[in-house]
Amino acid sequence: MKKWLVLVLCSFLVNFTFSQEVAVAKLRNETSRSIKKEVDTSIWNWKRGGLYNFNLSQSSLSNWAAGGDNFNMAFTSYFNYFAYYQKPRHSWDNNFDLNLGFMQSSNLGGRKNDDRIDLLSKYGYKIDSVGQLYISGLLNVRSQIFDGYAYSGTKATFTSSLLSPAYIILSAGVDYKPNNKLSVFFSPLTSRSTLVLNRSLANKGKYGVDTGKYFIRETGLFVTVNYNNNLTPTISYRGRADFFSNYYQKPENVNVYMTNLFAFKFHKNFSATYSLDLMYDDKVRIFGPNKNSPGLQIKSIIGIGYVKPIPIKKTVTKSKMVAAAETNAGANSNK
Repeated sequence: MKKWLVLVLCSFLVNFTFSQEVAVAKLRNETSRSIKKEVDTSIWNWKRGGLYNFNLSQSSLSNWAAGGDNFNMAFTSYFNYFAYYQKPRHSWDNNFDLNLGFMQSSNLGGRKNDDRIDLLSKYGYKIDSVGQLYISGLLNVRSQIFDGYAYSGTKATFTSSLLSPAYIILSAGVDYKPNNKLSVFFSPLTSRSTLVLNRSLANKGKYGVDTGKYFIRETGLFVTVNYNNNLTPTISYRGRADFFSNYYQKPENVNVYMTNLFAFKFHKNFSATYSLDLMYDDKVRIFGPNKNSPGLQIKSIIGIGYVKPIPIKKTVTKSKMVAAAETNAGANSNK
């Protein structure tokens, strides 16, 4: 009887020890196993490109009864570069425009006829399933590079320079993008700053800035509409219209800035262009008989010249975790 009891006890101890070893081994394997991390599958799709246009015109007269300048030469140039970044539920549009023009005549001398810098950056987060509405933030900076003058006969009056004036818009709102041609941005909360950093212009109280001050900031409602489309295989249009209303000072006097550019392509590298710019700012009171009234500013330029598209590049940038995962997968497949 004692022998049977000893055998049963020994068998129990062996089974218990073996079970413990299995459990310990299983636990060791679980703790030493590498944890599989969730891979960040975020991907940025980038689209970059632009356009360069150069127009040149020249005329000369000799014994011309109707009169005019004996010699006249003018050139205008336009440079555009864009970078659009796309990611699921995210978009980031960046656009840079540079316009420069100069004319030289025997009677009036040399002067610029176009000068504008325009930088627009807009970031949005998609809030609907269709992908047409985005909660967005926008930054826009407009100014010029060279000194500008207003001419009355042979008299020139200094009116502008670099960052004098400059307009900076910072706003948050909703962006409606039904397609890649149209964008309508609406912001009920916008900060619009006007800078006049040139001391002589600041001392004159130009562009709505108080005399002796260098900037003024306004808060109001802002709407911008952007449209870009090829109307026909040879005609393209690019337009933008901005509207701003100051909440605290004459909100009915809406500031308007509108630019339009038509391009008529008749050769691979040659085209005719027509640009029309419209501006109205109630605070810019330099018009009228007494030079103290606001007015609609209009600039129209027609030209024929060389056009060079900057090739559109599309690139995909993956996150570091995605790239590492693909590298490891390729290394494992080669083993």
